Amino acid sequence: RCRSAFKLLQIDDKFSILKPGQCVIDVGAAPGSWSQVAASRINVNFNDSKLPSGLLIGIDLQQMYPIKGVTLLGNSDFTSPKTWLKIKSHLNGRLIDVVLSDMAPNSTGVKHLDHDLIIKLAYSVIKFSVLNSNVGAACLIKILNGNQNMEIEKTLIKFYTNVKFVKPKASRSDSSEMYLLARGFKGLK
Repeated sequence: RCRSAFKLLQIDDKFSILKPGQCVIDVGAAPGSWSQVAASRINVNFNDSKLPSGLLIGIDLQQMYPIKGVTLLGNSDFTSPKTWLKIKSHLNGRLIDVVLSDMAPNSTGVKHLDHDLIIKLAYSVIKFSVLNSNVGAACLIKILNGNQNMEIEKTLIKFYTNVKFVKPKASRSDSSEMYLLARGFKGLK
């Protein structure tokens, strides 16, 4: 579906965050390339009958073309409590193993403003992840390089045992785009 699939493939090849049988949420899923990669890696369609089948829910403001075995919630604002309820109804009480977010706001062209907007989205992903994940879960969130990077990293460190900045080779070298990978969710006390 698009080039961004290579970013997730490279990150997952290196860090092995997606495994058969997992429950995965893909935020900012349109046009669906990350969902396609994740669906294959978590075995949503029982492509390998010897392995457990996963559950994948993709969410985006835009409508998306169907992907076999994937629940897609198009026309859905992830920052809205109504969307969170919709996601939870599809989870049927199950907790999440991985949250993927390639979500980005529409670019203003003003670097520090774009950074602030994407950080705001990233915090909504963190909040959702912390409230709905299994102990040991992972979270991968797109951000733009900027002055709030250390602050958001500190926030993740409170909840995850391993947090790092990741820039896959498929990201343009001149782009400020990067990802925060948080693994080992500690759970809520």
